Amino acid sequence: MTRVITYGTYDLIHEGHIRLLKRAKALGDFLIVGVTSDTFDRQRGKINVQQSLLERIQGVKATGLADLIIVEEYEGQKIDDIKRLNVDIFTVGSDWKGHFDYLNEYCKVVYLDRTEGISSSDIRAERHELRLGLVGESTILNKIVKESRYVNGMSISGIYSRRDDFRLEDTAVKSYDSLDTLADNSDALYIISSPRHHFADVKQVLQKGKHVLCESPIAISLEEMECLEKLAAQQQCVLMDSIKTAYSLAYSRLCLLAKSEIIGDIVSVDAVSTSLNDQDYKLDNHQSGSWNSICAWGPTALLPVFQLLGTNYRKKTIVTHLLPDTHHYDTFSKISFVYPHAVASVKVGRGVKSEGELVISGTKGYIYVPAPWWKTDYFEVRYENASDNTRHFYPLEGEGLRFELLMFLKSVYSKKSYSYVASDISTAIVKVIDDFYHGRDVVLIYFLLEKLFVLMMLLEPLLIRFLQVHQPEVLRRKGRRQLHIITITIAKIGIWIGHTI
Repeated sequence: MTRVITYGTYDLIHEGHIRLLKRAKALGDFLIVGVTSDTFDRQRGKINVQQSLLERIQGVKATGLADLIIVEEYEGQKIDDIKRLNVDIFTVGSDWKGHFDYLNEYCKVVYLDRTEGISSSDIRAERHELRLGLVGESTILNKIVKESRYVNGMSISGIYSRRDDFRLEDTAVKSYDSLDTLADNSDALYIISSPRHHFADVKQVLQKGKHVLCESPIAISLEEMECLEKLAAQQQCVLMDSIKTAYSLAYSRLCLLAKSEIIGDIVSVDAVSTSLNDQDYKLDNHQSGSWNSICAWGPTALLPVFQLLGTNYRKKTIVTHLLPDTHHYDTFSKISFVYPHAVASVKVGRGVKSEGELVISGTKGYIYVPAPWWKTDYFEVRYENASDNTRHFYPLEGEGLRFELLMFLKSVYSKKSYSYVASDISTAIVKVIDDFYHGRDVVLIYFLLEKLFVLMMLLEPLLIRFLQVHQPEVLRRKGRRQLHIITITIAKIGIWIGHTI
């Protein structure tokens, strides 16, 4: 008996697939078909798969050509399968010619001519064509343009920016002078305008019946968030929260591992996200409060806290440092949460730099993600016995943006949410930001006021010297100790007044 094996994704199975399977079947007596798993496809950068693994297996089974169907889950599995299943012939389409010659050591390799003019990619593109408009001024838009090219059925329709001097790297993308005009020429919009504009921009687009992928936070108040969610439901439009980290393969895998109790019960989550060289930080001029620390980094840093511990915390404290003469522009904020069973801390900053790590602590061990954890391809699971530690590596394709765009596309056309950020998490993020802007659970720190205290301590000897020369009677009457107490009291009163204001 001659045993033949072939592999493929078999997404949206078509005549080309069937012809190839028929010819593979004709090479021997027993045909084994390997169907790639969802994880393996993603690791290979093949993200446009429309059907689930089960659906694709059923599609192959329905042809009646496969004698045995197996799942391909890892690189190098082909050799293992050939040895384990006593395969005589390996076959694949001619578009892979030469790529699998190394398998000649284990069996005969045959490349079959593909059916011209038929491909799953073309079928996917024909099924769906989503024109995505861009709104905003962030350099992230350049990445959106680049990553959209990897998503079949998606094209960039144009851009609208409130800044006349903002330009995309791709000059071929058409610029529009109004949001209305861009929306009229688009099926959906990706919005990364200033957070204070999100509500108005998203509302305007939804009212036109257009789908929205909005950079988190979607809004800066709970009232605005509820309004937008209600409007999206009325218009039967997708309103999806954009946090690219949620879609990076390493991050999604570490979350699954943490939830599987590999480190026991989770008792602490600590996330740090900071930056100093962000161009948008300078463009804000710190006056508008747009893309301050809590808006720029807050959603990302809050993501693992809410995904792993939930949104029903008992207590929250926001300690923040505001720049002088600004309206809610925090250069640094630390948010602490107390849960019935755990604690969490989040540090974010656009004017303060720290080690950008993620640490998830459990009763059996902990998960450590090195900086920058929000776009990592690597993490470690660590235990008391270091010999039990494991390292995990995953490809980082497009920093998660590529897969996020695909999930948005699938959500639009399936009318089913494929978002990796649940609606309750989006709402919880907005609530934290809403509390920040309204001063709820907020403790303010003013570095300049603390420096005033130090300054007054430095000036104290000069004051005593002045009194010795010009007012010796006062010095004798009050004494140095009493003057010291007076100086400290004045400084503390100044600081208290500043904090109160």
